[in-house]
Amino acid sequence: MGGAADSDIIGVMPNDVPVPANLRDLNVRTAWNDAGGAARARELFTTSFGGVPEGVWAAPGRVNIVGEHTDYNGGLALPIALPHRTFVAVSPRTDRVLRLVSSVADGVVEVDLDAVGPAGTPAEVRGWPSYVAGVGWALEQAGLASALPGLDVAVVSCVPTGSGLSSSAALECSVAVAWDELAGLGLAGPAAAPSDPGRSRLVEACVRAENDIAGAPTGGMDQAASLRARAGHALLLDCRDGGAEHVPFDLAASGLELLVIDTRAEHSHAGGEYGQRRATCEAAVRLLAVPDLRAVADATRAGQTSLEEVLPRLADDEQRRRVRHVVTEIDRVRALVHLLRDESDDRLRGRSLDEAGRLLNASHDSLREDYEVSSPELDLAVEIARRTGAHGARMTGGGFGGSAIALVDDDAVEAVIRAVDDAFDGAGLRAPGFLRAVASPPAGRVG
Repeated sequence: MGGAADSDIIGVMPNDVPVPANLRDLNVRTAWNDAGGAARARELFTTSFGGVPEGVWAAPGRVNIVGEHTDYNGGLALPIALPHRTFVAVSPRTDRVLRLVSSVADGVVEVDLDAVGPAGTPAEVRGWPSYVAGVGWALEQAGLASALPGLDVAVVSCVPTGSGLSSSAALECSVAVAWDELAGLGLAGPAAAPSDPGRSRLVEACVRAENDIAGAPTGGMDQAASLRARAGHALLLDCRDGGAEHVPFDLAASGLELLVIDTRAEHSHAGGEYGQRRATCEAAVRLLAVPDLRAVADATRAGQTSLEEVLPRLADDEQRRRVRHVVTEIDRVRALVHLLRDESDDRLRGRSLDEAGRLLNASHDSLREDYEVSSPELDLAVEIARRTGAHGARMTGGGFGGSAIALVDDDAVEAVIRAVDDAFDGAGLRAPGFLRAVASPPAGRVG
């Protein structure tokens, strides 16, 4: 899908952020800065197509702090945009052809925009190009554009693929802001003053691209984080109505870091397990005669009902466990946001920090036991991080592989990294990767 796990696929740029000397023997993935990423994208464009691109746009991957599998249930989620981004060098064409090249795929792929159709139909687009073509298809289907121009697109990325960090959404959103500017749609707004209402429309188009054209039944949290995040803040996303609030998320002020542990156990949202979880929730909604599982969470929070009253009404134990996870996970989002909003000097210190860690731990335990989307690699990463001093740790993303996060004191990061790496080696697993997550800006033009 155009993502690159390593920074040397197209050569190391002189302005790249170096890996700290004490961690160079480990797989620590630093983000490219905008200049370095744009230079890589331009180089690939010129090598593949000749000439100079019209511009370079970028969109971040995301990591979800808490609120997993709540997005397609009308719930709440709390992601941040990562500093790790996908960069696309783009020029418009005079026809309706997409010519696409990625630094991690062979050759140039051509797609006719007039022949794009949903997954499972004769007009489906296979593989990573579906995430690009799907954006154009969705923009036109929504009436946001009548006839988009074709594009030449060169894709490079430092968002790890298959890691639960939304490499697919980063690709979709980088292309969306490029098409928006080149076709004069005016939805994203200028980089200095992005339009959130317009970006919400782009989010909808990117979600439809992923659902209908790529065939991945995901919710909209990934694309919202990539397009609507703000540096230094987490995005409190209401997945029912699309509302968003930017919540301060400055861990450094409390002497903390959010460490991402990429287990390198690959997963795919297009797989059947993710869709089965969504179908089970939808069946429970029909049985309970509610608009979504958010309604159950709201009713229990208001004291109008309780899980003890709701769960026996469901068809079987599987439905009961899935619903229990979603309802309690929505409550965990609310509780963590309350801690982050605290303007006192106790924000994420002392008891507040203990509570934040407890919420992360409870989220992972619920995802493992009630939603059953964890994996041995994720459980090992979480266990070792907790044992080595993390205040809290959990899997993040859709599950079945991917990444975990750990809330760690800044002076304990190296110890946690080395302990997890040693544990994976001792278990005969692939060496994990590590990212140090900082709440970063949204998609936009970078060159």
